[in-house]
Amino acid sequence: MKIVIAEDQGMLRGALGMLLGMEEDMSVIGQAENGEEALRLIRSLSPDLCILDIEMPKMTGLEVAETLRREEHPCRIVILTTFSRTGYLQRAVQAGVSGYLLKDAPIEELADALRQVMAGKRAISPELSVSLWEKPNPLTERERAVLSLLADGKSVSEIAGTLFLSGGTVRNYISEILQKLEAKNRIEAVAIATDNGWLE
Repeated sequence: MKIVIAEDQGMLRGALGMLLGMEEDMSVIGQAENGEEALRLIRSLSPDLCILDIEMPKMTGLEVAETLRREEHPCRIVILTTFSRTGYLQRAVQAGVSGYLLKDAPIEELADALRQVMAGKRAISPELSVSLWEKPNPLTERERAVLSLLADGKSVSEIAGTLFLSGGTVRNYISEILQKLEAKNRIEAVAIATDNGWLE
């Protein structure tokens, strides 16, 4: 199988490439350090499978996966990450990824999971599979935008200016967010949403 690896940490990217390249049935044909480069390589090299990190510069692994799904690209996608957040996993599943694995797994497990994916199966780290049954993101896109700006330390008037809303509308959104997340205050709401991977 032909593989492209996208990972912003050079040492990890190189080690992964070397170790997977030692497997008889695997060939690493491209390596990318950011999401945009990964997308370019996938489009030009047409690998069988792409391993994507989530947190990368320019485009996240999830954004790459969502773009490839829209383009109906045949490349199978495996997310390899340190993030075990429910929101990330659910978004990855919605983007049609074939695997979601944690970086601390042994290379043998990763290689086996890649073979499973190429055989048409899904591979999800056992620690994560239970979280698929947890509740999805309760926030609307606009509520996520408001909460993201709150997380950046913006005031109600600054948020109103950024999103072209009135201050009263922003306060209504914040009230709705607190209610949905069962948070006592804005700081707690940001913490809950961040822990669940519900903020963009």
